[in-house]
Amino acid sequence: MELWHYVILIAAGITGGAINVMAGGGSIITVPVMIFLGVPGPIANGTNRIAILAQNLTAVGTFMRGGLANFKLSISLALCALPGALLGAWTGVQLSGQAFNTALAMVMLAVLLLIYTGGARTSEGQTRARNLIWGHVLMVGAGFWGGFIQIGVGFILMPILNRVMGLDLVTTNAHKCFIIAVYTMGALLVFALQSEVFWLTGAVLALGNSLGGYLGATLTLKKGETLIRRVLVVAIIGMVIKLLLFP
Repeated sequence: MELWHYVILIAAGITGGAINVMAGGGSIITVPVMIFLGVPGPIANGTNRIAILAQNLTAVGTFMRGGLANFKLSISLALCALPGALLGAWTGVQLSGQAFNTALAMVMLAVLLLIYTGGARTSEGQTRARNLIWGHVLMVGAGFWGGFIQIGVGFILMPILNRVMGLDLVTTNAHKCFIIAVYTMGALLVFALQSEVFWLTGAVLALGNSLGGYLGATLTLKKGETLIRRVLVVAIIGMVIKLLLFP
């Protein structure tokens, strides 16, 4: 890689990492950037997991230092997501780059509607979960999507944690980062064994994602639900426009 490649990867990682932690969809920045730099699409899909892992580990550490240290629920949810992620990663290895953009855009629009309609809104400070069985069952499907393509998984996890399980958005983001970190370890292993991963590219991107993850977690702790909700809406709308108009 040339010097400007490193600069672009780190900048993309910072942006994508911050968006991922606060909302989701940051991989729609990092994966295309890698493809632009010459990384084949399926390999970029696997290589991106290195940065995702680093980003979420950094975010979890930041949340813990900020006082959100109860991850008992995260562990059980992550263990449910992990089998789905392993199956999803195995499926993703077979991915040839076919257009799933329209279907993904429809899912994102459905998530946006779910966030703003249906169910009682949670108030800040709501850290006690409800509907535990449903939450754990839905995690299997969320894990599959995360292992398969990763892009937009935050938009799937957040309604499960926020709407179904009733957690406020700050607590939701803390759990989300822990869950993604756990299942990404398994997904990355599958990609490394079954396909190919560009480790140097992933490591450079991971540096940016880690900085972005720290920034996103810090803003989440300081600004709370209002900022998260705004970032979430902008990220979803931007992702839908990208998928439908600029595939």
